[in-house]
Amino acid sequence: MAHFYRDPALMVSFLEVWITNEMKKESASGGVIGLSGGIDSATAAALLRRVCGRDNTLALIMPCHNAPEDERDARLVAEALDIPVKKVDITEAYDTLANGIEASCGKLGRSARAEIKPKLRMTTLYSVAQVRNFMVVGAGNKDELYLGDFTKYGEVGVDMLPLGDLLAGEVTALARYLGVPDEIINRPRAGAALRDQLDGAEAALTYDDIDRFIATGNTDPDAALKIKEAYEISQSKRNPVRIPAIPHAAIH
Repeated sequence: MAHFYRDPALMVSFLEVWITNEMKKESASGGVIGLSGGIDSATAAALLRRVCGRDNTLALIMPCHNAPEDERDARLVAEALDIPVKKVDITEAYDTLANGIEASCGKLGRSARAEIKPKLRMTTLYSVAQVRNFMVVGAGNKDELYLGDFTKYGEVGVDMLPLGDLLAGEVTALARYLGVPDEIINRPRAGAALRDQLDGAEAALTYDDIDRFIATGNTDPDAALKIKEAYEISQSKRNPVRIPAIPHAAIH
C-alpha cells in the first residue's frame, strides 16, 4: 500500500462517528444508497450498514440500459453485507424523458443523454428517502471529485459523500477491511473522465497516478499534465450555485 494512504481501520472509526453525527444533525432515521455493482457504492453501503444497522439501511438498484452483470454484482454486494435491497427500473422513465426532449427541442448529444440517468437516480433516491426519513448517501471518491468524473446534480446530488476525501486506493483498502466481496474489489473501475484521458494517450493514466498526484503533487509529468487539464476543464462542476448579492442600496 502506498505510503501516503491512510490506515483503513482508523478511517472506518472516523467515518462511523462522522456519519452518525451528520445523521443526528438532520434527525435522520437511516440512509439510502444506490448500488451500481462497483467498489465505491459497495464500500459506502458497507459503512452505512455499520452505522445504521440492517433495518435503517436501504440499497436501491436502478437499472437503465445497464449490462446484466451490474445488477448481479449489486445483489452480490447486498447479500454479502446483509443490506435490504429494492429494484426500481428507470429505463422507461429515461426513454420517455430523453425522447420527449428530443421531439420538442432537438437532438441530444451522447453526453447530454447519458447525464439524464444519474439525475433520474438522484430523484428516485430522494423520493424513497423522504418517505422513510432517510438521508441520501453518495459514493463519489476524491479522485472522481477532483477529475470532475460525475454529473452535476446527479451522483453528487446527495446529502453526504462519506468517501469524498478518500483516494481510489484508500477506497480499495477500505473495501477489503469492510468485507466487500473480492469480485467487486477486482472489478475494473469505469470512470468516464479517466476513459476520456486514456483515449489516444500514449501513456496510460492510472488511478495510482491520480492518487499520487492528489496526495503528494508528484507523479509522472505526462500524467500530471492530464490530471491538471481534467481538473481545470471540470471546475464548473465544483462551483457553488450562483446567487446574486443584491446591495442594500436597492432598498426603497
